[in-house]
Amino acid sequence: MYADGKNVCRINGELTTLAALRELAPHLINIYGQHDGQNLLNEQTHIDYLDAFAGIEPQLAEYAARYDELLLLNRRIKAMSMSSYEKQKRLETVTAQIDELERAAVRVGEQEELTSLRAELIHAEAITSSFTDALSALNGNEEQNGACTALSQAAARMRGILKYSAAHEGLCARLTEVEILATELASELSQRLSETDYTPVRLEETELRLDLLSRLSRKHAAASDELPALLESLREERDGLAFLDDNLDELKAQYVERRAEVLELAHALHTLRCEAAERMKLQVESELAQLDMQSARFTAEIESNAHETQVRFGRRGVDTVRFLLSANRGEELRPLAKVASGGELSRIMLALRCVLTGDGAVETAVFDEIDAGVSGRAASRVGEKLLYLSGGRQVLCVTHLPQIAALADWQYRISKSVQGDRTFTSVTLLDDSGRAAELARLTAGVNITDATLQSAFDLLRAGKETREKLLTK
Repeated sequence: MYADGKNVCRINGELTTLAALRELAPHLINIYGQHDGQNLLNEQTHIDYLDAFAGIEPQLAEYAARYDELLLLNRRIKAMSMSSYEKQKRLETVTAQIDELERAAVRVGEQEELTSLRAELIHAEAITSSFTDALSALNGNEEQNGACTALSQAAARMRGILKYSAAHEGLCARLTEVEILATELASELSQRLSETDYTPVRLEETELRLDLLSRLSRKHAAASDELPALLESLREERDGLAFLDDNLDELKAQYVERRAEVLELAHALHTLRCEAAERMKLQVESELAQLDMQSARFTAEIESNAHETQVRFGRRGVDTVRFLLSANRGEELRPLAKVASGGELSRIMLALRCVLTGDGAVETAVFDEIDAGVSGRAASRVGEKLLYLSGGRQVLCVTHLPQIAALADWQYRISKSVQGDRTFTSVTLLDDSGRAAELARLTAGVNITDATLQSAFDLLRAGKETREKLLTK
């Protein structure tokens, strides 16, 4: 990532797109933000948490495939129930839309690629000049030698030393590696420069293509990345309209049969969720007890929308899931949005993350102020839980709580400063003295006394003892 906003994306050294990085990133790193707790207040997300805990992705995929087939049958039946005039008008409309989208041949990720290319084309002269100057610095020009020649000469002189002493063989090898690397870089720069096609015509073509994508997105009320899927959906509808002579009774019979299969799969999902809800309840309550909520009771309430007289299918089956909580002894279980404070939401989210984090979890987890609303003894419990998680993976935590910062293996101070008319952010690794000073600042603000500083050192020592105790269990 460069200061001017540009970036170069690579996976295992190979150039790739930002879209590919986005697809890969969830398998490498999870980021839990300070607003994730607020997501728990949206009951529509609760089924996602329960399904992730249950590990029912294969069953969900099978259900979704059958559900899509059921929807397609339903569309075909509706199409056959139209009047001849309506069918013909709809077929003409769908065919025209298909022709337009096929001519456009939109690709997923294309708009992002074109936007990046346009930025390069706008700054074409500067980019070409930079390539040329860099290549000249490496290869030299008519007036002076470049870095490659200088490195080659230096390596040759060093190899000459080996005739008299083998003690410098390692240094000679390193210099030779640098010489080879510089030569390879010059070759790659030359190749890139020869491939550079920054012309006004190409910029105009890029602008026209972006304009086309924008117009298609507005016309079809869909993001450009959604247009390929829309095209497939329209083709399916066209095929359904084209076969209007199919036997309507046969299609209805197929619909009844397929609906029964979908309902059976939905009931199977319901059973799996109920079983998982019991396990989740026990594990989340155990985690909450460790987070200083010993009296808390938690459950996942599952309501089926499959009744004798009516069934309401959805993309995830027929279930509605919502989490209920009783934070204190003697209180009834109620929806999270009605009973959980900010600090309790943070701890519930952390408990859920711990429960959802299994042996196959990603290697890195980032917690961005997930301790919002937590203080005192509860903050210490949250810190201990984060410390426990770090025993099996890398954990990065942004926090303003000294109780949590003191438990970390390493601590960085992130600060902002104004230089001229610009604001800069700096990240500094702290030693023990720096950590104590930062913990004291988090505790007392600007009025740091010797007693406050000593207390911070004591907190660091206690944190070290806690680390050794928890991570050696």
